[in-house]
Amino acid sequence: MSTNNNVKPFGIKDKLGYMFGDFGNDFTFILASMIMMKFYTDVMGVSAGLVGTLMMVARFVDAFTDVTMGQIVDRSKPTAAGKFKPWLLRICGPVAVTSFLIYGSWFANMGMTFKIVYMFVTYILWGSVFYTAANIPYGSMASAISADPEERASLSTFRTMGGALAGLCIGVILPLLIYDKVGDVQVMNGTKVSVAAGVCSVGAVVCYLLCYNMCTERVKLEAKTEKFELGKLIKGLVTNKALIGIVLSSICMLLVQLTASTLQGYVYPDYFGNIAAQSVAGMLAMIPTFALATVIGKLQAKFGRKELSIGGAIWGAIVFIVMYFMHTKNAWVFAAMYTIGYCGLSIGQLICWAMITDVIDDTEVQTGSRSDGEIYSIYSFARKMGQAASSGVAGALLTMIGYVSGSTVGQTEAVREGIFTLTCLVPGIGFLALALITFFFYPLNKKRVDENVKVLAKKRAGK
Repeated sequence: MSTNNNVKPFGIKDKLGYMFGDFGNDFTFILASMIMMKFYTDVMGVSAGLVGTLMMVARFVDAFTDVTMGQIVDRSKPTAAGKFKPWLLRICGPVAVTSFLIYGSWFANMGMTFKIVYMFVTYILWGSVFYTAANIPYGSMASAISADPEERASLSTFRTMGGALAGLCIGVILPLLIYDKVGDVQVMNGTKVSVAAGVCSVGAVVCYLLCYNMCTERVKLEAKTEKFELGKLIKGLVTNKALIGIVLSSICMLLVQLTASTLQGYVYPDYFGNIAAQSVAGMLAMIPTFALATVIGKLQAKFGRKELSIGGAIWGAIVFIVMYFMHTKNAWVFAAMYTIGYCGLSIGQLICWAMITDVIDDTEVQTGSRSDGEIYSIYSFARKMGQAASSGVAGALLTMIGYVSGSTVGQTEAVREGIFTLTCLVPGIGFLALALITFFFYPLNKKRVDENVKVLAKKRAGK
């Protein structure tokens, strides 16, 4: 590994380019997360159980494709453009096309067997093959853009902002465009969904190309030549405390984030009877992310990422537990408190991608071998497991309190109170668990990260 000193220095162009990379990722990822299930149940007529099964099956496929792609990336030879960037150019077209094909409303009148097979094939091709083939080199690329931990931290911040912008576009704008009002009911229009999916796919390609052209790989990472051994890989995972810690904390963070997000879809209409507050709350949740993005770099440099992550989790736990005991009946007060508590999650989101580069550096220091793609693929798979588990957790909790699906007369008072309790205590307890996991299982405090930076700097200088 070496640093190329003959290229332009790291700057805002790299940050914006890296931001566009996750903007491109989430043009298709958030679309699938928010729209796909409803599209296949309401437009294509497939049962929710089958769609949920598909998503779980895809995660098992990911266990193989993520690790395989990590190995391919690590063993790929650097080009003039770098080791990781070329993958964005190769894969942006396939990931965009397969994402668009998922929403094939033109097959709505086909037989059910055909629609189920079509759904499985297109979703697996998009998520487990092509999205993986773009996302893993994109994530690994941060290590090659800069060797400086503060600069990497800024990349993590801008990456999170890119994802937030995509979420804002799809979560706020798209619902206004893809529904028709039939009587008093809002009905999803399949043709409009297909058009919207096409627009998102074009947007994804544009963003990937901007990322490719604006980012520069300065750290030259050679291709791995060691023979791949599954047993050695598993042993390495078991003994890599930093990787175990970041995997556990990531799963916990995503469970908190996505379970809380799902429960918001119930607490506002069923407990507060205020859907308008839900829409506003979704927009307010973006404020902490963008506000903290302006200072997160300085905070990381002063306190350290592990320390900051623990502090953010404790803050979130305190706010959500206070919300439970306040037990407000005012939806707007709840939305404001939720936004304040979301600051804790925003901190974790802004620094998590920088933390994985810390893990990659630490692994190199401990083993003498650098495995950006391999480690990032494991981290990526862990996040997908957290995403898959969140829907199951939310569903199980709602069933536990007696929630009646499809009810036209509303829920009982006991169920409504149960929804409020879950919406407050699940994030509160989850944040507390996240703080404890990060404290006890993640070893990379500020002192150790700084020491690793010095060791690798000497290694790159040939000392």
